[in-house]
Amino acid sequence: MTSRTVPAPMIIFTSRGDWGAFLIYPYLFNQTGEWIGWATREKEIYNLDGTYVGTISPDQRILRKKSLETVPPKRAVPKPPLKPRIPASVPLPPRMAELSYDLMDVLDDMPDLLHTMDSGEFKPDVE
Repeated sequence: MTSRTVPAPMIIFTSRGDWGAFLIYPYLFNQTGEWIGWATREKEIYNLDGTYVGTISPDQRILRKKSLETVPPKRAVPKPPLKPRIPASVPLPPRMAELSYDLMDVLDDMPDLLHTMDSGEFKPDVE
């Protein structure tokens, strides 16, 4: 009999100190366990359309420049993950650095960038 170990999720916080998502590499999920994005090895976050969203900061936030000089190209979206186990409890948020004027917290300022598979700006309308 073998036992599989499940990696501990990384909790992603907002600048207000709330937890907004969790990462079980490479998949990013919202608080209800719905798949909303994925991460690269470089800690870049992409949404389910393959569009760049931001980068995971050392204090576990998803940050993005307010004005991107060059937008990273779209990436191929990985296969959908299995439904994760939602963390039963989350740690307190780390001490967070003040954001400079050119950065924004994606989960606070642009949460619509991270949408579920059945929603999003470019999803076709159902007639």
